[in-house]
Amino acid sequence: MKLDITQVDVWAATIKDKPGGLAQKLDALAKAGVNLEFLISRRTPEKPGWGVVFVTPIKGAKQVKAAKKAGFKKAQSLRSVRVAALDKPGLGGRLSQEIADAGINLRGLSGAAIGKRAVFHFAFDSAADANRAVRLLKKTK
Repeated sequence: MKLDITQVDVWAATIKDKPGGLAQKLDALAKAGVNLEFLISRRTPEKPGWGVVFVTPIKGAKQVKAAKKAGFKKAQSLRSVRVAALDKPGLGGRLSQEIADAGINLRGLSGAAIGKRAVFHFAFDSAADANRAVRLLKKTK
């Protein structure tokens, strides 16, 4: 099975938990020409009234400047590995199990299938774990 595997920088920002809070952040990125491939947003129950948004990619000086101005920071405690492949039943579970069998703990996983393609973002707590996962997944057949 052919897997397209890359490490990606994730950018995060806090958002007000109110109508338009997320849209405001995304609009700032769009105005700078950012074309997001991945976005996930949620409330932060430990901090009522607030939420968080994670996005990727942010590339180039103009985009980085706009992201920082909008309150985004490159996540330092989160490493992400993007895996794209032809979609097959159980693919996410199989890849997750291979990572687990190698003793690598996942921080999180997001994925989606569109048409015949699937894309997963595996999140790890350290660069070392992300690097190990990349080496492992590149051997996946």
